[in-house]
Amino acid sequence: MEKQKNMETGNPLGELSIPKLLLKFTVPSIIAMLTSALYNIVDQFFIGNSVGELGNAATNIAFPLTTCCLSIALLFGIGGASAFNLAKGREEEDAVYYMGNALMGMVSLGCILLVFTQLFLSPMLVFFGTPDSVMEYAKSYVRITSLGFPMMILATGGGHLIRADGSPNFTMILNLTGAVINTILDALFVFGFHWGMEGAAAATIIGQYISGVMAMGYLARCKSVTLVREHFKIEKKYIAAVMSLGAAPCSNQLAMMVVQLVMNKSLTYYGAISRFGQEIPLACAGIIAKVNQVYFSFVIGMSQGMQPIASFNYGAKKYQRVKKVYLMSITSGFAVSLTAFLIFQIFPHAIIGLFGEGSGEYVSFAVSYFRIFLFFTFVNFMQPISSNFFTAIGKPKKGMFLSLTRQILFLLPLIVILPLIMGIDGILYAGPAADITAAVVSGVMIGREIYGRGAFRNGAE
Repeated sequence: MEKQKNMETGNPLGELSIPKLLLKFTVPSIIAMLTSALYNIVDQFFIGNSVGELGNAATNIAFPLTTCCLSIALLFGIGGASAFNLAKGREEEDAVYYMGNALMGMVSLGCILLVFTQLFLSPMLVFFGTPDSVMEYAKSYVRITSLGFPMMILATGGGHLIRADGSPNFTMILNLTGAVINTILDALFVFGFHWGMEGAAAATIIGQYISGVMAMGYLARCKSVTLVREHFKIEKKYIAAVMSLGAAPCSNQLAMMVVQLVMNKSLTYYGAISRFGQEIPLACAGIIAKVNQVYFSFVIGMSQGMQPIASFNYGAKKYQRVKKVYLMSITSGFAVSLTAFLIFQIFPHAIIGLFGEGSGEYVSFAVSYFRIFLFFTFVNFMQPISSNFFTAIGKPKKGMFLSLTRQILFLLPLIVILPLIMGIDGILYAGPAADITAAVVSGVMIGREIYGRGAFRNGAE
């Protein structure tokens, strides 16, 4: 009877095979995440090969603001998508209100962040730990890129809503379009017109505006629902549910932002009293963070592709399908993570060389950062996939706790404590210690959820 009902509603999430569904939703999601990461990688490449180490350091200083935008996009994007899919699985008629409220949240906070950044740019960059030698580069870059914050949030967060509406390929296309335009304009503005930091920033926001307009165009004519003015009116019932379900991925991004700020300050301080100086650790850490973001695009893409499948089937009480989609996701995550680990350990010189030349100290620090800080990359799939899984099945508190484990509970204290003992090397060793601990905690919580007493043990197919 349940199968027939799902077939009648025409929703394949409850009927198609899990491998086919994962392929359908995960591949476009990974590509969408990769294109988002490429925005930062492309800027880093062109700036590194034209401006040099100081330009690379400036983009690293600005990176927490990008992370802040992503946190807003995930708060309302994944939160709205999860609430929407859970409501659709339960066949609730008001599912569309979650989508409308999520969109209003994205636009409102995006505009607030833009205004705040423009008004307080200089003190903000000082707070971020910007060295005097990097300040003007950072100002030039952030003053322009902040103009794209609302559209960046709308394109990224709106992509999750579009995926929840059953169009993962369109999410992929809108992100690819923005990234390709950004790459072309970067080459033209930076290498062709020699506009430096300003050129890279302008290329970035043009790509973001085009992606944002594409997202708005789709959402104005969704496949499964029709958005009208009343759906955009913020109501406590809907916005609270959206923010509750989006709290875990948002918290993870905010935690990353806090860690980035503390990391930058620590790198500047301990770098100054080491043989590397202030700028080299900042520049290297920025490059490696963005390279690592490319790897995480695969992992996060898998977790996001899993989300609508897990949410719908949990809402429809098909618990064995929920369990299966999680197990397939972490298996794929391990394969990707192991591959990334091998690349980071074997080819650090080649990777760092893509972003311009540097001194012997610059290369030495970058190679050490790759091999030490990212040593436990092969277990880094557990925490993000498990955190998003809890969010997808409507258990945001567990998801939020897991999202905070690596960054706030483990990495942040280690970044502060270990350098007191080991100097700048302590920052490098904080990474693997946090990674392995977060993976163990994630494994324990998931084991209890899936294999303990409850729905997954006794639930229906």
